[in-house]
Amino acid sequence: MTTIKNVVFDFGGVLLDWNPRYFYSSIFNDDEKMEYFIQNIVTSTWNSQMDRGRTFEECMKELSEEHPEYKDQINLYRKGWETMLKGEIESGINVLKAVQASGKFKVYGLTNWSAETFPYAFNTYKFLQSFEGIVVSGEEKMIKPEKGIYLTLLERYNLKPEETFFMDDNIKNVEVAKSRGIHAIQFTGTDENLAEIGKILKIKI
Repeated sequence: MTTIKNVVFDFGGVLLDWNPRYFYSSIFNDDEKMEYFIQNIVTSTWNSQMDRGRTFEECMKELSEEHPEYKDQINLYRKGWETMLKGEIESGINVLKAVQASGKFKVYGLTNWSAETFPYAFNTYKFLQSFEGIVVSGEEKMIKPEKGIYLTLLERYNLKPEETFFMDDNIKNVEVAKSRGIHAIQFTGTDENLAEIGKILKIKI
């Protein structure tokens, strides 16, 4: 196996805990109604439009017109976004710290994230400022698992796929990374998962 020189992190679900339930639980005060709203109205597919570069304003307007009965709740989505971003994921942060402490790797980010809200995350979670480079889907107008965004990462930072290791909580994103020749693993945060990552990178986590 070629020596790994670059480690690429996904953010949401690996380093940062984002979930619309953290905000909407206080709006609905009814778990069943909230779940219906999140599963059927403000879906992950809908949210991915913002990750792809569309504005919150236009997406909320469109969705409110489709579901006028939920207009008030939909229009709170942007206002409540910072509450949806709860904080750091300890297991992922432990991997990041071990990777950086080893001094063996350059660290990068590849994230599906709105260009509108990423500056808040970047300025709030200072560890992101230690990365060599970050590719944000909303700025590129394409999202994982589209192959182009992986190519953008490799070309922008002159990374060789065989020298690059990527972790993401979404298995589809992992599979496409592998198809581009990048070493990749699904991040689950379990002790076994962290041990496997440590074994691949030859570091103690």
